[in-house]
Amino acid sequence: MRKELLHQPPSATRFFLRHKSLSRRRAFLFPAVCFITGFAAIAQAGSPTGILGASAEEIMLLQSEITAAEERYIEGIRFLAGQIEEQPVVVARTGVGKVNAAMVTTLLVEHFQPGAVIAMGVAGGTNPALFPGDVIIAERTAHHDLGSLSSEGMRRWGVRNPIDDSRNPVFFPGDSLLVLLAGRAGQVVEFEPIGTEEEERIPRVVTGVVVSGDVFVRSSALRARLHDDLDADAVEMEGAAVVQICWQHRVPCLVVRCLSDLADESAETDYQSLYRVAARNAARLVLGTIKQLASVPAAQEN
Repeated sequence: MRKELLHQPPSATRFFLRHKSLSRRRAFLFPAVCFITGFAAIAQAGSPTGILGASAEEIMLLQSEITAAEERYIEGIRFLAGQIEEQPVVVARTGVGKVNAAMVTTLLVEHFQPGAVIAMGVAGGTNPALFPGDVIIAERTAHHDLGSLSSEGMRRWGVRNPIDDSRNPVFFPGDSLLVLLAGRAGQVVEFEPIGTEEEERIPRVVTGVVVSGDVFVRSSALRARLHDDLDADAVEMEGAAVVQICWQHRVPCLVVRCLSDLADESAETDYQSLYRVAARNAARLVLGTIKQLASVPAAQEN
């Protein structure tokens, strides 16, 4: 079964990233000069890339790839530092939910000064064009449960950043360089097939919108509402909190999610069946992204 690719191979001077929607094709151009300066911002003085997952299963594959590993406990949270593809990394488990994710991200930023942070793991699909196993690179991330709730519905807004009192956006943009590198990785990573009752299929890699809230969504009505109101492709419980902390501290950040279910009434059953392979596939794309980071200095030297 052939893997369906979203991304075109990059040319020498420009890199193309297309949105997954068949009805709303968009193209984004990234000049090579932005690629080089963006890398300099991420890889400052050998700073590590932080990688966060909510559960042990989500980070297990990444931890197994770390060399020269050093374990460090901060406020009871285990951080595993070392190298992947000769790139410095720090991997940690956040636990489930936005408060836990924000706490661990803050500890990561304070104690390790990462050059970039990647939040990864599984999610429920909210775009009817996507299926379990598909992998989403978040161009935008939002809290779906933050705002003003009235009888007329939810009015979403960003809270103020306590550091400088600026207003946070409703949609946090994924770092453009990390989105680009993850897209390039998606062209070459070999994913595990994911099985459903109907078929076994190879995951697609797409860009899109990931939304976060402190609920496990298993409602077709809410699933449709999140897609209609926020253009959401996936829903989970940590990503927006990680991105918000990074946004407020000006740390480049990206959310990567693999769909374990469709956030409908069968979500719990599907989650239990597909969770582990979805977690491994999300980790595979993150590993591929780290490899892309590792290739950039060599490209700059040539």
